[in-house]
Amino acid sequence: MSLALLDPSGFAISSSEAANFVLRSADLERKLLDTNLSMGIGLAAKFGEESKSGLSPAPSYLVLLKIMLVTALAALLFTAVLVDMAHDWWTQPELSQGMLLPPLALYIAWINRAATLKYAATRDNRGLLVTAFACLMFLLGRFASEFFLMRFSFVILLAGLIWTFWGLPRLRTLMFPFLLLATMVPLPVMVYNSLAAPLQLLASDLAARIAQAFGISVFRDGNVIQLAGTSLGVAEACSGLNSLSALFVASILLGFLMCSRAVPRLALLILAVPLAILVNIVRVAGTAIIADYNQEFAEGFYHSFSGWLVFMAGFGGLYLLARLLHALLDPKLVAKA
Repeated sequence: MSLALLDPSGFAISSSEAANFVLRSADLERKLLDTNLSMGIGLAAKFGEESKSGLSPAPSYLVLLKIMLVTALAALLFTAVLVDMAHDWWTQPELSQGMLLPPLALYIAWINRAATLKYAATRDNRGLLVTAFACLMFLLGRFASEFFLMRFSFVILLAGLIWTFWGLPRLRTLMFPFLLLATMVPLPVMVYNSLAAPLQLLASDLAARIAQAFGISVFRDGNVIQLAGTSLGVAEACSGLNSLSALFVASILLGFLMCSRAVPRLALLILAVPLAILVNIVRVAGTAIIADYNQEFAEGFYHSFSGWLVFMAGFGGLYLLARLLHALLDPKLVAKA
């Protein structure tokens, strides 16, 4: 005896057809479950790979929102500080090299971008410690009215953010641009004054001795050189500290361009200090000798021109030192060339 069922439309369906319908429905349900399971396993595996690589599965708009938030907070804290530092670069000639350093650092980072981008971007929470230290330095400088701390904290903050969002390997490739950014910050006034006074006395003393060696009657009283017809005061601007800062930055650039190892670069950086002091002593001594002959040559345009001339001589000496250190301490590279 055959059984018949009625479907919702009122047509009769046999029992065999009903059984086949149930089997097909169960098979379709099983396939859907298998498909959902495989998709879930694939998404979980992808999420695990992104977690291991340090990448976030968050949507791109959320990442963009985070970047905009961090940029806005940094601008809110450091805009006034950076504008004030740029004003010092523009109005104080001894700090004018600071205007060239930020674009130069960006250019060097750009031309070496392949070395930076070959490392995968990995988030590292250890960079947050550096970021927190930069914020603490900024607060200390704010409360103590110390411009150097506030300005230098900006460089540390950039390093901390790059470490946090890009990882330590990428930060290592950017160490030289960050070193240039660090030199753009002027020294604290207390440190500058404590260094300028001894350099003034040293320059005046040795310049007087050199002038005496050339047969000129000289009497030194502190930082004042008394000549037969006039007197020269070795002011703070003539202490050599300005040329020292300029040659210090030049030694960093020449070391990066001409030397390939850390040892000759560090040696060039150290040798820039006595070289800057030496050229300043030569400048003061030459001014004293010329002033004894004609006082007008020690003032105005001639005085400024002699400063530029002696600085170019110091830069030339620094260039020769860089070539010498490259030849002595990079022998393998010289042999290959």
